[in-house]
Amino acid sequence: MATPVGAYGDLPFRKGVSRGPGLVRDAGVEARVVFAVPGDLATPTGGYRYDRRIIQELRRAGWQVDVLDIGDGFPYPSSAQRATALERLSGVPGGYPVVIDGLAFGALPEAGALRSRTPLIALVHLPLALEPGLASAQAEAFRRSERAALAAAARVVVTSEASARIVAADYGVQSRRITVVRPGNDPVPRALGSNDGLVRLLSVGTVAPGKGYDVLIAAVATLADMPWRLTIAGDRTRNPGVAARLDADIAAHGLADRVAVLGAVPPERILDLYLASDVFVLASRFESYGMVLTEAIAHGLPVVSTMAGAIPDTVPAGTGLLVPPDDVAALAHALRRLISDRAERQRLAANACAAAAQLPTWHDSARLLAGAIETVGKPLFSRETAAGRRM
Repeated sequence: MATPVGAYGDLPFRKGVSRGPGLVRDAGVEARVVFAVPGDLATPTGGYRYDRRIIQELRRAGWQVDVLDIGDGFPYPSSAQRATALERLSGVPGGYPVVIDGLAFGALPEAGALRSRTPLIALVHLPLALEPGLASAQAEAFRRSERAALAAAARVVVTSEASARIVAADYGVQSRRITVVRPGNDPVPRALGSNDGLVRLLSVGTVAPGKGYDVLIAAVATLADMPWRLTIAGDRTRNPGVAARLDADIAAHGLADRVAVLGAVPPERILDLYLASDVFVLASRFESYGMVLTEAIAHGLPVVSTMAGAIPDTVPAGTGLLVPPDDVAALAHALRRLISDRAERQRLAANACAAAAQLPTWHDSARLLAGAIETVGKPLFSRETAAGRRM
């Protein structure tokens, strides 16, 4: 795992061990890129995990990736935090490609002034204006800010075809400047499921308005006659108000003995949860991709989710049931169908296992990102030249 740093250039060059066309460099040259992230790269969200794994795979393939922590506060930075971010970005040597995580770039259009000295690549996980729960004025402010920022990007990388359509139609980014780099996947064991007569439901994701946990609790509350247990795993600290409402909803419906809310858990614990589950459920109001959905599919779990955002593109046909977002009755009906029908669960699980074989690897994803970087600059330097340009 990469460690975030406070200044550019603190991380060592690592030789690659992987091989693949368009990704691994020749022994006599060095491919170098700066990856600018807001705050702690270890933050337990899908977006930060995507960044970590892409960085890891690029390094394995022989790229030097310098991780630049441009500071906290995004996407709502103070004036001081903006100044810090711009100062750190300005310290990158001219000509080095810089990938800037969209959580910061969309709220920092001033960074566009750097485009005359270095290629800027925007990595958009989710357009800021599409975060569920925003007031209309804030959403519009984000839309203007991100539109201006993306206009300055030499390349815009998005994580799904749905997001590509959005940034082209709503943000004025020409299709030729957009690259889709879907999250990768690791080989994982198939879920074993439960054997005690209870259907184990699992939901993974940060406790935030967009994940629809209020809808999920309202839906399972109507299934009191069914044999199920629900586990929710996700960071509870990023939105304390939503976490408090989740707890209150569980208590109000008398579900404390049926719903376990674990908070953020380490990767090995997440693996155990997948393996012990029978159905994966995600009641999101919007997803620009939904990495946990493909993780569930990779484990051979049937999925119950919504039709929001990129989810219909992410969940292959025949691997799950999708319902309209914010529709408690439809979500409850889909869950009841799978809880009550073991054969249906097994059919969807078999389809999920078949679909898992077609999922991209993280090496595949890194190769696509490497290609996007190489379209906007010349990140290759001889070892001798690179040594002379180090700070």
